[in-house]
Amino acid sequence: MTAETHSDKLDNDLAFNLKGGMLTMTVIELIRQEPERFARQLAEKVRQAPNFFKDTPVVFSLDKLSDKLDASTLSELLQICRDSGMQPMALRGNESFRPLAQHCGLVLMLPGRVRDKSGDGERRASPPPKKPEPARHEAPAATAPAPAAAEGMPSKVITQPVRSGQQVYARGGDLVVLASVSPGSELLADGNIHVYGPLRGRALAGVRGNTEARIFCQSLEAELVSIAGQYKVAEDLRRHLWKESTQISLDGDSLKIVPL
Repeated sequence: MTAETHSDKLDNDLAFNLKGGMLTMTVIELIRQEPERFARQLAEKVRQAPNFFKDTPVVFSLDKLSDKLDASTLSELLQICRDSGMQPMALRGNESFRPLAQHCGLVLMLPGRVRDKSGDGERRASPPPKKPEPARHEAPAATAPAPAAAEGMPSKVITQPVRSGQQVYARGGDLVVLASVSPGSELLADGNIHVYGPLRGRALAGVRGNTEARIFCQSLEAELVSIAGQYKVAEDLRRHLWKESTQISLDGDSLKIVPL
């Protein structure tokens, strides 16, 4: 066998595949160039949901920045994010920011090329699911019909309480929990989440970007709820329908919470 034919044979064994995909990413919309204020406000958000931001890839959006951004200020802001456990991956802005992105070792994304999940009153940011542990869990009653789970994918039904530290992930469909969900636990679903009992942990529906996903629960006491990356933490949730039966859906870029 010649060296050439041996090489040809090796080339038939693929070393990798190239695939396209839609990924949800956390977007930080920079409004002011004030590193100290940025650090304080980011620390508060991380304090409210520490696991939510751990190792989360983020895009820095410069669309709303009125002043010219210099490299030293951007580097300081990026380091604050890294110190908080987040991983800056790219800048979003027009072509004029390309040299700045290259200087900081980041990719430049033109506006419209990344789907937001960020953080205002409705914080936008959904973490990629961690490896699910074997678990037990719960779900809500519904007056309005919920969007159907992905065709051919049965709902994942949990009949026992979901304990603190447990994570349950319904890949490709809905998650139904017929018991309580404890603080410190986490529910994730590509579709809807139903909790027929108190929801005291974290619930993240539509984790792969399904904006039609909803969350239903008999008693809203959650640490965090999220749909397709848009989220609210307990501090926000306590202001409306706390400990009541609720339905949560996405209305544009905001989470809508209504009684069941």
